[in-house]
Amino acid sequence: MIEKNLPELVMLKRLIDEGGKHLEVATPCTIAIDGRQFPVHTIALGNPSPDVPALGFFGGIHGLERIGTQVILAFLESILARLRWDSTLHQQLESMRLVFMPLVNPGGMWQATRSNPQGVDLMRNAPLSALERVPFMLGGQRYSARLPWYRGGAVMEQESAAVCQLVERELLSRQFSMALDCHSGFGLRDRIWFPHAHTKTPIPHLADIGALEELFSESYPNHNYVFEPQSRQYRTHGDLWDYLYLNGTSHSERVFLPLTLEMGSWLWVKKNPRQLFNRVAIFNPTATHRLQRVLRRHLVWFDFLMRAANSHGRWMPEGLARKAQRRRALAQWYE
Repeated sequence: MIEKNLPELVMLKRLIDEGGKHLEVATPCTIAIDGRQFPVHTIALGNPSPDVPALGFFGGIHGLERIGTQVILAFLESILARLRWDSTLHQQLESMRLVFMPLVNPGGMWQATRSNPQGVDLMRNAPLSALERVPFMLGGQRYSARLPWYRGGAVMEQESAAVCQLVERELLSRQFSMALDCHSGFGLRDRIWFPHAHTKTPIPHLADIGALEELFSESYPNHNYVFEPQSRQYRTHGDLWDYLYLNGTSHSERVFLPLTLEMGSWLWVKKNPRQLFNRVAIFNPTATHRLQRVLRRHLVWFDFLMRAANSHGRWMPEGLARKAQRRRALAQWYE
């Protein structure tokens, strides 16, 4: 089969087959490149009722960052294996919805580029411009698709549009939802980024982000993640999650918390400097033992997000606690 050219698609297809009746599978678009057709799959499981919370996992938005797709597939594989015996998981899924889009940009992964086959950086592709100065080029540019970080034209790319459609249908249709987008390539530490990316202005749901971070740090005090707004590092045009957050929450009481796991690939390069000479290896662990370590180390975070989404009514701050949490978050991330 054609999909054998991308091991991640082969594994995804196997998991879809294994999931059988538990999974709702769709293919919102298919990417044509080099005479091949690569499907973009979405998967949903759990309670479809709009009255329950939802959690979405996204990966492979940048084709070079295969590890993002791989960690999601490892988690999905774990979920499907547990469905055979774990009654607690079945109870969780009765009161929540899970959605997966493990490989958003198969064309970019096939050609080993950050962008899609049209040269568009999908994380610069939303119709949203930064309110403050962005880094030259890195913040998104419209000079040429031959240059990195190209934003694309007036119409969103089909891969970006597919992400938006899934989020709007499955996440923004509910009163509470979260999303985790998995990337690699920034720094020596694993980071959890939250909006905004287009401005340094704090998001209205900063108190909820602060409460989530505090909950995780209290539950797992030895974790190694750095929580911060993306704008603390740099700002960009066209960020998909800023766009979806603003559109989904500006005129509604709903809570949508989009997060990004930015895996610190500089540590992998530090341990093996030869990876600098391979554009794919810069963003992915190459040694088998390192890959296995990465695939298992984030399962705690993924499982925590499931529990937090399911139990959001127990930890989301209200009243005076909300004001105190916002003050703490402002002092931690914006002063």
